[in-house]
Amino acid sequence: MNVSRRVLLAASAGVGAGVAGGIGAAGSAAAGGRTLRTGFERLAADGYALLDGQKVGVVTNPTGVTRDVRHIVDVMHGDERVDLKAVFGPEHGFRGTAQAGGSEGRYDDPATGLPVYDTYLKSGQALADIFTASGVDTVVFDIQDVGARFYTYIWTLYDCMEAAQLAGKKFVVLDRPNPATGRNAYGPVLHKEFATFVGRREISQAHGMTVTELARLFNGEYLAHPVELATVTMTGWKRRDFYDASGLPWVPPSPNMPTPDTALVYSGTCLFEGTNLSEGRGTTRPFELLGAEGIDARWAAKANELALPGVHFREAYFAPTFSKFQGKTVGGVQIHVDDRDAFDPVRTGIALLVTAKSAWSGFAWRSDNWIDKLTGSTQVRTMIDAGASADEVVAGWRSELAAFRDVRRKYLTYK
Repeated sequence: MNVSRRVLLAASAGVGAGVAGGIGAAGSAAAGGRTLRTGFERLAADGYALLDGQKVGVVTNPTGVTRDVRHIVDVMHGDERVDLKAVFGPEHGFRGTAQAGGSEGRYDDPATGLPVYDTYLKSGQALADIFTASGVDTVVFDIQDVGARFYTYIWTLYDCMEAAQLAGKKFVVLDRPNPATGRNAYGPVLHKEFATFVGRREISQAHGMTVTELARLFNGEYLAHPVELATVTMTGWKRRDFYDASGLPWVPPSPNMPTPDTALVYSGTCLFEGTNLSEGRGTTRPFELLGAEGIDARWAAKANELALPGVHFREAYFAPTFSKFQGKTVGGVQIHVDDRDAFDPVRTGIALLVTAKSAWSGFAWRSDNWIDKLTGSTQVRTMIDAGASADEVVAGWRSELAAFRDVRRKYLTYK
């Protein structure tokens, strides 16, 4: 009897037709007794019918896992119902070995033998040519996002959708929760002249959407030629849910996103990448610890005086093991969110910039004005430099945020 390598892999991994269906059927109890099932779980439970008869490639990274932490590429490769031909890795790589601003390049995956193509910083026809060379008919996207405009995976999604259209490929997006919830959109909206890989299109800094909702918005509003798109939504997820309500394991989407708590503050405190302060890279609490040499207790005191909703600030000292101030002890603050429902990450990030500038005479923007790329215009930087308060800066984007919220509303799937 001839037994294919795929059948042997499926047997050894416990991924037969019955077990694959069970991935979708089991789910986990979420808040209020609901059962959450991810897009992949629903795809598997349906016997991969959406991919039937197609050569498939997957855009993913270490977050593309089942609830028992098997990678979906390993699961699908071991299932004869899926003709999996290729993997496409984003920033940090498919298996997640690269730091910020890096990728893994082109290689053959040792676990599956599948060719892995590098998508990082590739777009347009160059990326379309990669899809064509891979020989796939359909490109599947499954990556955990964190809800911030400048987190690059949503722009990998955008670029891959555009390239798939150019290459004549179908595109399927599998949904996962937004760990910062989907309650609302916050912050300034990108001005198109500031488009980069940390913001391709005009969405708000904290978008409050899932990747399937973003895919529909990109297709409906921003792609010159829409791709043939299918989305597999979740069941059991509510817009108000934080990640710990999902029952899903947390796999760091990037090396400096270790916990869902990081994702909760990231859309505000990542703005410190645009300054000469440490944003906490090289510590165990990146984006929750912020500081620089010469900062003392006055910063935390000034930040606490604002009585921002849902958050307090602790005077903190730390020594980053890499990145800014490597090996040096710096002073600053640690963010402690005590009411997640009341917390506004972007307003908090702006308030911390304003108070840092007030409390520390050494405050400076990065010389390349990276802050403008992160916030999407010159407005935040110039207003803070002119002495505006945090509330005045926030008021400056009110009308453009309202306009984006109107557009966003058309593409929201979940209640």
